[in-house]
Amino acid sequence: MKLIVGLGNPGPKYTFNRHNIGFLVIDALAHELGASSAKTECQALVQKVKVGVDDVLLVKPQTFMNLSGTSVQGLMAFYKIGLDDLLVLHDEVDLPFCKLRFQRNRGHGGHNGIRDIHAKVGSDYSRLKLGVGRPTVPQMEVADFVLQNFAKESEKELAEFIGRAGEATLCYIEQGFQKAQNVFNKE
Repeated sequence: MKLIVGLGNPGPKYTFNRHNIGFLVIDALAHELGASSAKTECQALVQKVKVGVDDVLLVKPQTFMNLSGTSVQGLMAFYKIGLDDLLVLHDEVDLPFCKLRFQRNRGHGGHNGIRDIHAKVGSDYSRLKLGVGRPTVPQMEVADFVLQNFAKESEKELAEFIGRAGEATLCYIEQGFQKAQNVFNKE
């Protein structure tokens, strides 16, 4: 069983925030894979799907970003899922908008959701970093930037990016981390 966790904040006011790109990709994947409605488990919205022969849990923690590790740790324990079968999708300000990178066993880079997951389960798991870019206004705080909605004029690019992130996630599920990294980190 694979655990695919998209990070974000719950509630309608955060839906299209840059910080919620992980949630947006999970929603798109759930729709594409015909997932049934989500149920609440371990303080997260969870949808179970089948990809090939693999059972996959698509997860959106509902603890708010800074406590994401609580849901991840609980689901891993309940379903007996190891770190090798965990993929976390999250926003990354150090990547330009629409760029993505697979990484494994790296530091949190100041991302509080990742920091909490590291604290609860360790760092030796796979991540799909989803580029949201940095503020164009130098004095803007990064925290304020990621809590803003994506720009209206970037809606088409955003939809394409979410689709590509979904393809990357499916590649990870079907062919493993190394293959997904080799294919998608070259873009």
